[in-house]
Amino acid sequence: MNEDFGNDIITITDDEGNEYVLEHLHTLEHKGRFYMAFLPTDIDEDDEDYGLIILKVIEEDGEEILGSIDDSDELEEVYELFAAVLFDEEEDQ
Repeated sequence: MNEDFGNDIITITDDEGNEYVLEHLHTLEHKGRFYMAFLPTDIDEDDEDYGLIILKVIEEDGEEILGSIDDSDELEEVYELFAAVLFDEEEDQ
């Protein structure tokens, strides 16, 4: 990703057909799996309650897709890793 031009924007569709436009913030590997952190593009940046969206890369039928993290312990562990990277980057700016 070339940071000179900002982060990547993707559109995902959930199981119910709803589309979401997300800004990709960071990708990390943890315990042999890849995880990606996103923010919705339609958030109000002044709203401190906006949510970080973390999805994991899953291989399905030989294709890599993004899926939710259903295990709360796994989600908490990965969130802490992203928080360390993302919030440290914000403080450095």
